[in-house]
Amino acid sequence: MGSTSHTKEKTLYDYQLEDLGKIFKCLEESPDDINLLYQLPTGGGKTVVFSEIARRYIQQKGRKVVVLTHRIELSQQTSRMLSGFGVRNKVINSEVKHLEGEEDYQCYVAMVETLNNRLQEKAIELEGVGLVIIDEAHYNSFRKLFKYFEKSAILGVTATPLSSNIKLPMKDHYKKLIVGESIASLIRKNFLARANMYNYDVSLKSLKLGINGDYTVKSSDALYSNTAMLGKLTTAYDELARGTKTLIFNNGISTSKYVYETFRKAGYPIRHLDNKNSASERREILDWFSQTPDAILTSVSILTTGFDEPSVETIILNRATRSLTLYFQMIGRGSRIFKDKDEFTVIDLGNNIARFGPWDAPVDWQEIFHFPDYYLENIRNDEEIEREFVYEMPAALRAKFSRTPDIDFDVKAEYKKVFSQGKKSKLVLERSIEQHARMCLDNSADIFDARMLARELQEEIEFRIKQYSYCIMNNTKNYRDWLQEDYERRLRLRISQLYAARM
Repeated sequence: MGSTSHTKEKTLYDYQLEDLGKIFKCLEESPDDINLLYQLPTGGGKTVVFSEIARRYIQQKGRKVVVLTHRIELSQQTSRMLSGFGVRNKVINSEVKHLEGEEDYQCYVAMVETLNNRLQEKAIELEGVGLVIIDEAHYNSFRKLFKYFEKSAILGVTATPLSSNIKLPMKDHYKKLIVGESIASLIRKNFLARANMYNYDVSLKSLKLGINGDYTVKSSDALYSNTAMLGKLTTAYDELARGTKTLIFNNGISTSKYVYETFRKAGYPIRHLDNKNSASERREILDWFSQTPDAILTSVSILTTGFDEPSVETIILNRATRSLTLYFQMIGRGSRIFKDKDEFTVIDLGNNIARFGPWDAPVDWQEIFHFPDYYLENIRNDEEIEREFVYEMPAALRAKFSRTPDIDFDVKAEYKKVFSQGKKSKLVLERSIEQHARMCLDNSADIFDARMLARELQEEIEFRIKQYSYCIMNNTKNYRDWLQEDYERRLRLRISQLYAARM
């Protein structure tokens, strides 16, 4: 074993070795039944780290190790990795009804449900297990197995030490959290690709929260399947991602199918994948995705774990989530370094970046682990996010107004000015319309061109109306829609008046 252990050490990076040191020190200094949690970002190589932990543990302690996963693909990946580290292991899957020749194996890899069933039926007795490693430990399905391993040390591994169930905080089950390298540091050291992040203004007022604390599929489907949102998605794709290998995450199967139809009709190479696809269909779709340079794959959260396609260049979050874990998992699918790829694009259509901060921003995991309630209560709400959103005119549209040096108009500042002078708030919109009308005329040859240009200002008008309605404290959708129609009508009229005056 001497020689293999020596070569295996080399496959670990410095930061992984450092974390290993911390984990072993903690195991040494603690009672045998310590429950530890280890955090490392998606793409940081968690499987590599815990495979080496298993190898060392078996070598040093002479006791067995059990690795638990919650997906069959993860079990197979983990088993292959352990074998690569020279750890003789056996996968306990649904075919394994009894364990033969237990002395042949130092390590077992099992799916939670399968192992739970076998242990309940007493079909399997796991003797001499000193360490249980739990992959994706933020899921709660693992808790039911803790009672079988009360005398063993437990090491949970996760990218986000925040429980998927608000009522079952992780600090109740784990005594200590060891925090690994940060995303920013892994980018600096060239282990992860850099994310270029773009967000589009989206109104999420129609979304409802479900009992698990995240937005319901039903309300998400209603919002993201409508024509306006599908239009926003295709525009974003055209502006930022055209021709790149793209993953689109949705919250509902029906949204994903609408996305598929919309892109297919536009002539883009796209496939849809959800958990109803058979194993062979799934394999065929993922092979196609891997081999097609400009492939687009639209799916629901099925690809957030256990899916590794390093050639992904763009991630589109075509959904909103209040789950920090899901946010990191979705973006993490694009963060692998690949050939000459050292950066990737993230397009956010769910205010997620505003809710959680940029993907590579520092996160205080110790605080989140120790005070999850405080963290969850302070996640920014959608209204506050929308209120602070600042519209930026896309470069291609900005170029069409190149003759106007200053196209900015600050509705809030203008409102304060008008208010302090004791004038009517409507004056704000009149000044805004005046500016838009002059912009359109200054940059067109005739009145028809000017009217065409005015149509392209729809998103900016919508943003200005939204800002205005926050100022006057009347933010109902019906009122905003009416204001916008009225604004567009008055803009057309003002263009005609100004054009007539010039003639």
